[in-house]
Amino acid sequence: MLSPTAILGYGFPPESFLRGLERKPDLIAVDAGSTDPGPYYLGSGKSFVDRASVKRDLDLILRAACERGIPFVMGTAGGSGARPHVDWTVEIIREIAREGGLDFAMGVISADVAPEAAAGAVEAGRVEPLGPAPEISAEEARSASRIVAQMGSEPVAAALDSGCQVVVCGRAYDPVAFAAPAMRAGFDAGLALHMGKILECAAIAATPGSGRDCVLGTLRADHFELEALSPVRRFTRVSTAAHTLYEKSDPYRLPGPGGALDLSSTRFEKTGGGRVRVSGTRFVPSETYTVKLEGVRPAGFRTISIAGVRDPVLIGQINSVLGKVRDEVARGPGADLEDYELLFHVYGRDGVMGELEPFRGSPGHEIGLVIEAIGPTQGAADAVCGYARSTLLHFGYPGRVSTAGNLALLYSPSDIPCGEMYRFTIHHLMEVDDPCGPFEMRTEEVGK
Repeated sequence: MLSPTAILGYGFPPESFLRGLERKPDLIAVDAGSTDPGPYYLGSGKSFVDRASVKRDLDLILRAACERGIPFVMGTAGGSGARPHVDWTVEIIREIAREGGLDFAMGVISADVAPEAAAGAVEAGRVEPLGPAPEISAEEARSASRIVAQMGSEPVAAALDSGCQVVVCGRAYDPVAFAAPAMRAGFDAGLALHMGKILECAAIAATPGSGRDCVLGTLRADHFELEALSPVRRFTRVSTAAHTLYEKSDPYRLPGPGGALDLSSTRFEKTGGGRVRVSGTRFVPSETYTVKLEGVRPAGFRTISIAGVRDPVLIGQINSVLGKVRDEVARGPGADLEDYELLFHVYGRDGVMGELEPFRGSPGHEIGLVIEAIGPTQGAADAVCGYARSTLLHFGYPGRVSTAGNLALLYSPSDIPCGEMYRFTIHHLMEVDDPCGPFEMRTEEVGK
């Protein structure tokens, strides 16, 4: 299996891709999305990778697949895998086919779940929280503006069974683009999914790691082997094991649609030439088949302002000063708003970890401050952010020596409207009777 890049649109060296093609792979597959960039992209229907970059990657991949008759599977199209993202990706594919004279059968699998359907599943007791997410009501499910489900391997296998050479998936479990064709061919599910987990991030698991380089994975009956396709990279036992722990809360168990990987007996062996062999991973089916739901709803509008603070007197009492600024805002524009939020992110103290920061010592000689205002309209967010920024800029505090500005503002204009924002409201598991049930597939002959 040839994995060109960690995310479609990140790019990859053509020479590494060619080395992979020379090995005559049975499959080219790529992951095209993630929830890592946050809820905005699912809510807005936009991609977090630009169109030109996606087209550049797809052009190289589709031409190679068509010229050599290799199946190509893409997971989580367009970044978030909802219908606008899938349609956006499919249009790019059609465009490449027209320009390059390509023709192929394409299967398109949607992952959208109607809010009413999700609410019905909640009412039927078939939805449960995942991780720290709270229980949700049917009304909360109905209030979501967009919901997708993570498909397992079964819908992809069905598309390949129907004769599709190119399969474009909506939201999919990350390893599925790689694992589904292998499982369909009779290979062990545990090994196929484990290899897919590593290949979906391409060369990130190599040393030195990169999300913009190609990797070849070879799956056999009792193990799989990983090989970097750039001479400057190699796989090691440590790099491969470390990536196996990536995005996991339990080192020995990795849950997914229909079951979980048991990694308690997994072995990592160096085989020479910068390759690593992995064996012993098992797939344990669950009693009920569940898929993960991801849902968002609008949560107002955001405006930010970014500044630096270097006065040690102000840094030493920053909590007190920010509290007084917050009170001033509440008496100013906040008094006219029923619903707004004012957040201060103090980088150099706890801007990354927030309340979870274990090191609560004195901040450094300078701190970075992000003022964030959220309001019901963009105008309200602008007003709150501007009032907070201007209040803090000239705020008098005990021990201040100068009457000049307290903030070194990074940009002009100082306040940056960010537009509508979204929040994840659904991060739950939904029980299904048929693994293909929530996922609608359509096929088309592209280029004919």
